[in-house]
Amino acid sequence: MNLDIPEGKDPIAYVWGELVPGIGVAASAFSLSVYQYSTLGLREFEAARLRIAQINGCLFCLDWRTDREGQKVEEEFADAVTEWRTTDRFDERTRMAAEYAERYAIDHHGIDQEFWDRMGKHYTQVEIVELSMSIGSWLAFGRLNHVLGLDAICVLPGHSS
Repeated sequence: MNLDIPEGKDPIAYVWGELVPGIGVAASAFSLSVYQYSTLGLREFEAARLRIAQINGCLFCLDWRTDREGQKVEEEFADAVTEWRTTDRFDERTRMAAEYAERYAIDHHGIDQEFWDRMGKHYTQVEIVELSMSIGSWLAFGRLNHVLGLDAICVLPGHSS
């Protein structure tokens, strides 16, 4: 942990809600809105989210599985995300979501017209903007949690490090 958290305080609530309330509360609302208002399918949503979690190394994000009305991706899904180029578990939308997340996080200057042509065959402009905002949220806040050490103290019980 790279911050001093007062005894008895929940680290996430303290950092995001109390330490910088003017920014943290708004950031939290944006982060939560990605889950609340997403119109993307669960598999493409999770492919992009997990690819960002893998790149960021955020322990909490790696453990998290989005639940939509009792539905979650299968346990092996995270491994398939790592192998998004070659896995047979993904349709093209899911594969494109993982690729976009990776390129967005690692080589956003290298996203060329060829990629956009492929992306446009599988996603509408509305979906591309939604996915872009979601990826931006996960990239920023997953890194924030990892850099500050919050991910290590807020790990879900099932995480095996």
